[in-house]
Amino acid sequence: MRFVAVSQRVAVVPEYGERRDGLDQAWTRFLGSCGLAPLLLPNVPDIALALVANPDIAGILLTGGNDLVTCGGDAPERDATEGDVLDYAEKRSLPILGVCRGMQLIQQRQGIALRKVEGHVIREQVVRIDGVEERVNSYHRYGTTEARAPFPAWAIAADGVIEAIRHVQKPVIGIMWHPERLVPFAARDIALFRRHFGAA
Repeated sequence: MRFVAVSQRVAVVPEYGERRDGLDQAWTRFLGSCGLAPLLLPNVPDIALALVANPDIAGILLTGGNDLVTCGGDAPERDATEGDVLDYAEKRSLPILGVCRGMQLIQQRQGIALRKVEGHVIREQVVRIDGVEERVNSYHRYGTTEARAPFPAWAIAADGVIEAIRHVQKPVIGIMWHPERLVPFAARDIALFRRHFGAA
């Protein structure tokens, strides 16, 4: 089983004065079905970078949750951590896969402005992936209809909002749907993760 470095959401717990890092257990089940295991990254940049430097890491998974600060989010430590991890991964050509917020971060780093979109918080929607209609879930309030080289649109919703991107040369992919929330898990998503992270 290969290890993937996985980012976590920040949960603010006012009654305890805590800012907690957390990951839905569904992610561990989904990754396990792909022959992968998560190495959880805390939202502390220097510690996260030390973990990512592990030579056994197969790649980086940027998960959903928490809006980006530029979109009104309240987790600047997560933005900082994921930004540093992305810098590290890009310099070393580590595979990167961004889900929902993770894809938005990749887009933002390409200079693409995100805007509020309507009708994209829904259990099921039809998108065209490589020109083929597929049913996916959707839980995002921000998106864009703009694609910019070297990240052409890979999946598009009926209203033109881009639902997936992939780099033309480097191992960097972004998807807006949540594969861990599908029951059962989609064979399409399992194959994508296994292929992208080199799971046997």
